[in-house]
Amino acid sequence: MLFNPALADFVHTHSASLDYLAVIPDRSWVDHGPAASPRFDDLPESVRLFEQTALRVPLVMHSIGMSICSADIFDAAYVDQLARWRGLYQCAWASDHLSFSRSGAGHESNAAMALPSPYDRELLDLLIPRVDAVQQRLGCPFLLENNVYYFTYPDQEMTEAEFLNELTARTGCSLLLDLHNVHTNALNHGFDPIEFLGSLDLSRVLEVHVAGGSAMMGFHTDSHTGPAPDAVWDLLRFVAPRAPALRGVTFEFHESSWPLLRTAGVLGQLDRARSIAAQPLHSSIWP
Repeated sequence: MLFNPALADFVHTHSASLDYLAVIPDRSWVDHGPAASPRFDDLPESVRLFEQTALRVPLVMHSIGMSICSADIFDAAYVDQLARWRGLYQCAWASDHLSFSRSGAGHESNAAMALPSPYDRELLDLLIPRVDAVQQRLGCPFLLENNVYYFTYPDQEMTEAEFLNELTARTGCSLLLDLHNVHTNALNHGFDPIEFLGSLDLSRVLEVHVAGGSAMMGFHTDSHTGPAPDAVWDLLRFVAPRAPALRGVTFEFHESSWPLLRTAGVLGQLDRARSIAAQPLHSSIWP
């Protein structure tokens, strides 16, 4: 399960129902910007919660601020902060998004969302040394998440699957396979999600995300609204037996959906993930 603020009481009272907890570290500190010293200030309430939770449940990191596909930014100080945080809680692995949100070194702007990047050789050459540097600094498995996209770049040199396969093969990094992203892209762009998954090297998948979404103005959106739809669970049924390195299935939802899900709904989603994965995912979480 991916932690959000609505789950503070749930995590405290239902930790025995969790095999692990994925957390967004960026929501646990204030980043004053690259020029500030000190740059990062931890939020005491978040630190207290995760210190207590880490005694009972393994934590994994799912960061949102690396912007690893930015052409002119590679924020080594941000990676150092992730490494410090990973050491505090002995996170079994760390992940971020195969996307960019930041641009303009020196006078930076932030889109505040994960923007897709073109699948071409230039981006691949940019990413390989960055992924290598992140893996060395974190000292744990590093995963990149396939992105949701609402438009496509013209004349891309590679398909998404070809790009992901080559990136993971050349860097040794793992894949965080977000199945709701696959579902959303398939609906919006008219391709067969099973055919797409069949073209991926699923041996590189270490974690899977499942989530819900919603329709808006002719698009299906990755809004993390409510429970995961049946179509996403069907994709998990395809992936799980074909992903020998799979260590976790994470349910994520936006905190605004808590009144819809409540405790019973969240527990139901976790039980459904376990039943489909058909293996004790917690057994290999601890480092």
